[in-house]
Amino acid sequence: MTKDEVLDILWRRAGDWVSGAELAEVLSLSRTAVWKAVERLRGEGYRIDSAAGQGYRLCPENDVLSEKGIRKYLKNKALRLEVYPSVSSTNTLLAARAAAGEPEGLVLVAGEQSQGRGRMGRSFYSPPGTGIYMSVLFRPQMDAAGAVNITACAAVAVAEAIEETAGVPAQIKWVNDVLVGGKKVCGILTEGAFACESGRMSHVIVGIGINTRIPEGDFPPELRGVAGAVLGEKGLPELRCRLTAAVLDRLTFYYKHLLEKDYYAAYRERSLVLGKPISILSPGKEPVPALALDIDRDFALLARLEDGRVVRLNSGEVSVRTFKCDPRDA
Repeated sequence: MTKDEVLDILWRRAGDWVSGAELAEVLSLSRTAVWKAVERLRGEGYRIDSAAGQGYRLCPENDVLSEKGIRKYLKNKALRLEVYPSVSSTNTLLAARAAAGEPEGLVLVAGEQSQGRGRMGRSFYSPPGTGIYMSVLFRPQMDAAGAVNITACAAVAVAEAIEETAGVPAQIKWVNDVLVGGKKVCGILTEGAFACESGRMSHVIVGIGINTRIPEGDFPPELRGVAGAVLGEKGLPELRCRLTAAVLDRLTFYYKHLLEKDYYAAYRERSLVLGKPISILSPGKEPVPALALDIDRDFALLARLEDGRVVRLNSGEVSVRTFKCDPRDA
């Protein structure tokens, strides 16, 4: 498509002026066709400067989420990327593709979700322009108990990617939330399906939602004080593309070495809950106060109850909250 060809040249010459005449000559187009292509790109959210006698220039502040932008930074070239401005839910769409036999390695990325989902039936707020919402399809040879390893390595991948691309420290709240500055900036939803014959997973989908900036007008009232963003109200050039690529490269690396659990130490050292008082939340039961002691190598949480007993908590059965967090951040 013409606009993609224009964008490709502007990407490669990012920060430099490219004359309309040069674009027209290289692409065998009229100057009018070049102008129309630039206008379409602007309509998609790209910030492109124009000046008489100089031509066009891709602004360094651009933070448009696109396949081309992600691939510019992605090291794992084997991944198949599909990037959409808006979808209902990347996990829902990818589950349908997985059920139809899609091989592992497909990644759906969206700039907005109308029906974003979180753990335990919660919704995940997914406004346009300020976040990354992606799902990755895996087909591991494991039973359901092993799926928590994928969630854990995804949390480490996100935390490390945030630290690298944004330069801010990130923590992990057992088992699937990533926090910056004490506020949740990322939620991870791991879903899968069984093969009836073997009792093993036929596929696993890892859904990752990251708030990169605070939405215009702030988060909804019920999320304020709980939800945060990687960079608050600020932005960085191409942050969403760079962060997406960094997460995917780390996630797929850890997935290849899932059984070695090289990510365990990184997960544990970033834990938000260890050594802190928590509430254990089980469906249909009253919260139980406890002290978080440790996370074992199967990513179960060891906690001491008030009567002195030590219990081993499975993330698939319970969730926890620390007393420093808002009660809604369960």
